[in-house]
Amino acid sequence: MKKIFKLDFNGRELVVETGELAKQTNGSVLIRYGDTAVLSVCVMGKTMVSQDFFPLQVLYQERLYSVGKIPGGFIKREGRPSDAATLAARLIDRPLRPMFDENLRNEIQVINTVLSVDQDNSPEMAALFGSSLCLGISNIPFDGPVAGVIVGLIDGKFIINPTVEESEKSELSLTVAGTKDAICMVEAGASELDEKVMLKALMFAHENIKILCEFEQKIIDEIGAEKVELEKAQIDESLQKEVEEYATKDMLEAIQIKEKLEKYAKIDEVKEKTKEHFKEIYENDEDLDKKIAQVDKVLTMIEAGEVRRLITEKKIRPDGRKMDEIRPLHAEIDLLARTHGSALFSRGETQVLATTTLGAIGEHQILDGLGIEDTKRFMLHYNFPQFSVGEIGRYGSPGRREIGHGALGERALAQVIPSEEEFPYTIRVVSEVLESNGSSSQATICSGCLSLMAAGVPIKAPVAGIAMGLITSKDGKKYTILTDIQGLEDHMGDMDFKVAGTKKGITALQMDIKIKGVTEKILKEALAQAKKARLEILEVMAKAIEKPREEVSKYAPKIETFNIDPEKIKDVIGRGGEMITKIILEASNVKTVNDKDAVKVDLEDDGRVIIYHTDRDIIAKTRKMIEDVLREVETGKVYTGKVTKVEDFGVFVELWPGCEGLVHVSQLANERVEKPSDIISLGDEIMVKSLGYDNKGRLNLSRKECLPKPIKKETKTQKDEKKSKRK
Repeated sequence: MKKIFKLDFNGRELVVETGELAKQTNGSVLIRYGDTAVLSVCVMGKTMVSQDFFPLQVLYQERLYSVGKIPGGFIKREGRPSDAATLAARLIDRPLRPMFDENLRNEIQVINTVLSVDQDNSPEMAALFGSSLCLGISNIPFDGPVAGVIVGLIDGKFIINPTVEESEKSELSLTVAGTKDAICMVEAGASELDEKVMLKALMFAHENIKILCEFEQKIIDEIGAEKVELEKAQIDESLQKEVEEYATKDMLEAIQIKEKLEKYAKIDEVKEKTKEHFKEIYENDEDLDKKIAQVDKVLTMIEAGEVRRLITEKKIRPDGRKMDEIRPLHAEIDLLARTHGSALFSRGETQVLATTTLGAIGEHQILDGLGIEDTKRFMLHYNFPQFSVGEIGRYGSPGRREIGHGALGERALAQVIPSEEEFPYTIRVVSEVLESNGSSSQATICSGCLSLMAAGVPIKAPVAGIAMGLITSKDGKKYTILTDIQGLEDHMGDMDFKVAGTKKGITALQMDIKIKGVTEKILKEALAQAKKARLEILEVMAKAIEKPREEVSKYAPKIETFNIDPEKIKDVIGRGGEMITKIILEASNVKTVNDKDAVKVDLEDDGRVIIYHTDRDIIAKTRKMIEDVLREVETGKVYTGKVTKVEDFGVFVELWPGCEGLVHVSQLANERVEKPSDIISLGDEIMVKSLGYDNKGRLNLSRKECLPKPIKKETKTQKDEKKSKRK
């Protein structure tokens, strides 16, 4: 039976519809937020799977009909998810995952299908709300509810879920998810925002999240199904005790080895030795494989437990650092001669090479998604090869992790990228992770920033990033915040809190947690500790390059910008692009406009002309040819032109490219001309005078007007008159 629930949320109606759509799922809701509509459903597998992890899958399916678009390409249907859809799925997955018991082994899928999009009402936030609610009313064990909001900041005032117009004015784009008790996920981009303001924004978000969670709980209390009791992956207590007694001492020694590969090799050695030991003990047991799998699980628990105990009780990190100590830093630029900018940044055993490439505005990325933006001129792409951690693995198109880390780095650096008017280039930064032992995304921000400055991109200020961690005690009463977490601390810890920014303030935030939430006190400490670390890193970066170079690389396209009358753009393009093609080919001395040496010309609707080439002489030649096309012929002025065609009725003369006029046969000479070809040849350069345009817009020229006037012969009468005057 269909039921409808409504909430006035900050002046906008949030509507939940249940009981009508997708009734064969475990739970389904249709969320309407303004004209945005998202169908969120959840389904659970009937039996446990053999994987040794919780099998949750969250999908966010964009449908282009939701914004009145037909997909591009030949197939004309949605294909692989866009980057935006992938990021939205990650955004929903991250706050949901900690709300499940990690020992569950039944597959669970949460699918969000975007049916209608009102750009002023976020489909991502509607999908997060719907995902939590469909799980909440289902029989699937889920410890929600969870909800999320977007916070904007305009003129010192915080705004919940800003409209498109408000977002354009906002200094902040902060997405926060949480429960009624705590925050559990953060994503943010900001214009160098102060830590105190950011903390206030987080708390403001949480106050509004509580309202949404209360609304969800009200619906769950009314129509929610009884939760089923599922079998969970469990470990034999006696076996667990045996493994702990056998392996804990060796594991503790292995964890405290400082060098990553040596540490991991020793940990693997301890694990293999322990498993071989128990294989011998249980070699005749019919459940041998199951027991060894449990031994492996216990070993991981010992590893995590010892890391947690050492940090929270002994204040000892696996590599011996202090809680707020950064690993050794190194920064350098100009490693690659032919790239437009390159830089290497290392933090301990994490090393990232970044390059910057500058291109014409016309080389921007085209976006085929549900957003209002259809192009992007600044891109950051993140590559994480398996060799960076000394392993073999799959190579192919980027996965969710690569897309997510690239988006975080792009968000952090986008805040300092100059506007198109200041720097009319398309900018692409590529991060190549060469070594990784935690926080390669933040090393990407540092190396990417250095490469931008080396490439001569006039960024507003240098940006650095740092990853903070959180380790809580077993009883949850003690916690320790860690600066610059390495791989083991990230894997075994409770929080990964990434903070990027300039000396002035924060440009990006991202927080993921494995516990149910974090408090204001923890967030405040983490932000303060992150700022201290960020300033240290910026000092090291400044030693490599203090400010952006004044000039771009000699291999980068040089640029010249000028303005023309927008009404004249069609003249520069010409019929079917004939004129602009002619200009490009002649100025560059190439055969096709796609030649790598061809000059690039961008003509903007507002009349801006942007010319790109590595050779400034070619740029100057291109500009002159464009200006020639736009030159106005002055009536009565004399020009030198080239004869382009000879006809019986006259000759055509080109004054400059794109400007041609007719010298009628009667205007060729002072005397009568029978055939123009008798005195004029194709290719001749002649002087002509402009007679102006006729009523059909055709330019008329005269050669005769430029010739000396003939001396007239005196008649007999004139001669007689002169004689009589002398007498």
